[in-house]
Amino acid sequence: MRVAIVENTWITHHGQVGVALHEAGALVEIFRPWADGRLPEVAQGHDAIVVFGGEQSALDDAAHPYLPALARCMAGFSAADRAVLGICLGSQILARAFGGSNHLGTAPEFGWLPVDLTEAGRSDPLLSAVPQAFPIFQWHSDTFTLPPGATHLATGPVAQNQAFRLGRATYGTQFHFEASRAVVADWTRTFPEATDRMATGWAQSHPDLAAQLGAQADRTGLEIARAWVGLI
Repeated sequence: MRVAIVENTWITHHGQVGVALHEAGALVEIFRPWADGRLPEVAQGHDAIVVFGGEQSALDDAAHPYLPALARCMAGFSAADRAVLGICLGSQILARAFGGSNHLGTAPEFGWLPVDLTEAGRSDPLLSAVPQAFPIFQWHSDTFTLPPGATHLATGPVAQNQAFRLGRATYGTQFHFEASRAVVADWTRTFPEATDRMATGWAQSHPDLAAQLGAQADRTGLEIARAWVGLI
């Protein structure tokens, strides 16, 4: 199993996705197009692609000119029936790739927040093993409309489009299910000003919230990651 991972920022944690890929013995190749513009190609023999988050918007082509090519790349993997996973920014780029609209700054969410499965989500291969409602980590300000033909899998009180599927194994999740408690703790240490802007006093409230909600989010995130790897 060969998996291409696209990182969109200089610090990217693979978290629970990395755990599930390691469990499956996947061979991982990392791409950092923000640094060199290089992206995977289906012809290179990758069985799947994961696109993680970043601080840029899905429409920030002027500062990040690789974004249109990344959208085409994700669509190409999907057309070849390779498993595709976009998380946060990755889901926004995936929506763009298939005709959805990106809305910038309209849906800020941060912290372990509730997500609810739709009826379709409750029977979906990716999400059927997780609770109908669960806390999961969020860090975003943007949202998107569902692309034509997408199946809506999960919703939330602010960003209604929290997860969707296209075809057999092309998935976008707005929420950071890869973000284990260890990942969130590192984000809190590394980006204190950014996290405080998103949630005033976050550094002080973080330990209690991690204790209250983090363990369940970790379990849910790993279940989702394992389910996606099972679709590769």
